[in-house]
Amino acid sequence: MSILLKFSSFFLFFIITSSSLHSEEKQEKLLKQSWSFDGLFGKFDRASLQRGYQVYTEVCASCHSMNLLSYRNLSEVGGPSFSEEEVKAIASKVEVLDGPNDNGEMFKRSGKPSDKFASPFANEKAARAANGGAYPPDMSVLVKARAGGPDYIYSILMGYDDKPPKGFKLDDGVYYNKYMSGNKIKMAKPLNKDSVNYSDGTAATEEQLSKDVVTFLTWASEPTLEARKRIGFKTVIYLLILTVLVYLVKKKIWLRIEPKV
Repeated sequence: MSILLKFSSFFLFFIITSSSLHSEEKQEKLLKQSWSFDGLFGKFDRASLQRGYQVYTEVCASCHSMNLLSYRNLSEVGGPSFSEEEVKAIASKVEVLDGPNDNGEMFKRSGKPSDKFASPFANEKAARAANGGAYPPDMSVLVKARAGGPDYIYSILMGYDDKPPKGFKLDDGVYYNKYMSGNKIKMAKPLNKDSVNYSDGTAATEEQLSKDVVTFLTWASEPTLEARKRIGFKTVIYLLILTVLVYLVKKKIWLRIEPKV
């Protein structure tokens, strides 16, 4: 009986593993990009960050929030490098619910740099109601929260196809995306050529739009990336120097102890 039980368990494990491997084989490989922030000395492209913010504001912000970011972060070191005056102008275009006032009432006012990014919906239920039951995820740390990081987000943006494989069925309000798990996504294709008119005159191709907004989202997920890399590099140099000094001291000490031939 125990032998039969073991065999059944092994057979079940084999079936599950084989199925998993089969599904992994079908999964498209992500589109690998050469990001300016990759590597030990990688840095964010300031112009790309500013364009990415423009893409987020004009396209993504209608559905996706970024609740962990404040407008003042846009002028901080390591970020898009907007000036303080530019940040004040950006924030002032947003209406913020504040209060209560002296009469105990909530009121609306113009945004300030210290305010969090405005959310497109009042709450999760309102967001789901406006998106056919799907909840658009907050984008503050989206890049860090997804396996594949920036390459994954970029691939999703570039992975839409109006002609799914033969026999592949899509429900109403569902779209085919070859990089999405299961190849089904409820978000309509957000970016197309010239979806945004870049203020710096850069050609707004689909690839450029996707790369810029992913660069911005990567910074949002890790705004201290450049500072962390600088500290890491200095730490490595310090440890190398310390290792050499320790080795030389060790040699000097053992030179006195070891018998001379």
